[in-house]
Amino acid sequence: MRVFVTGASGHIASALIPELVASGHEVLGLARSDEAAAAVAKLGAEVRRGDLDDLDVIKTAAAESDGVVHLAFKHEAVRTGDFVAAVSADLAAVNAIGLALAGSGKPFVSTGGTLMLARGGIAGREGTETDVVESGPRVESENAVVALAGLGVRSSLVRLAPLVHSDLDHHGFTSSLIGFARQHASAAYIGDGANRWPAAHTRDIAVLYRLALEKAPAGSRLHGVGDAGIPFKTLAETIASELGVPAVSVTAEEAPKHLGFLARFAQLDNPTSNARTCELLGWEPVHPGWVQDVKEGHYFA
Repeated sequence: MRVFVTGASGHIASALIPELVASGHEVLGLARSDEAAAAVAKLGAEVRRGDLDDLDVIKTAAAESDGVVHLAFKHEAVRTGDFVAAVSADLAAVNAIGLALAGSGKPFVSTGGTLMLARGGIAGREGTETDVVESGPRVESENAVVALAGLGVRSSLVRLAPLVHSDLDHHGFTSSLIGFARQHASAAYIGDGANRWPAAHTRDIAVLYRLALEKAPAGSRLHGVGDAGIPFKTLAETIASELGVPAVSVTAEEAPKHLGFLARFAQLDNPTSNARTCELLGWEPVHPGWVQDVKEGHYFA
């Protein structure tokens, strides 16, 4: 099929586009700059110029395609503290794509995050694909995607682990944690660091998106998770060992100094199951887990 991909020059798309092309699909990738366009073309995709705010461009490209994968998100806005703007732009893009695909039966795979489960009050157990949060930042986009199933769209939503890692990751949360540790000559965790974060390898995630595009039932929530939950202290200790700096416990009040924009998330306990996703799609993560991948050294080259 001909697949329109937003965020086509980004981290996950750098694995997804080759995965789609190798599986016989054609890809039309959204690119907002000359540099991004060159990167998208190098991956084997046709380029459509525009960005997340170009809703007419997004609607037209979606209507022209046999399916859509929505990866774009204003991560730079999150890093500068404008999470609300990033969430609003994401919801606008989801609604534009939904409008273009309504009644077509075409697949639309969008992106959310498992941390929203923890922010939504799911605690003390692994979050599952059947867990639903009614409202909150980025939750409106998730629920809008799922609701498109009732409007004739084969929609699905991949909740990504916060730590999507590999040698392709240059700006994700793992890279950010390493950057903060370098800056402060210590790797921080909050309190006892027992809270857990899930993780997944980029190349496993690429296969998940392809499978969702090809066969996820309408209205599916899917979990892009390999490691179900790594204690945050283990994250800090692993990074500290590779950098040759100490791992240190900080208070919640001290966290912004040590963890920057991640401080608002760093104390969340977010163990997450992928059991239903694996059963539904026949997906099986096969690449190294987070600790092994970080110890391979490519993040520190």
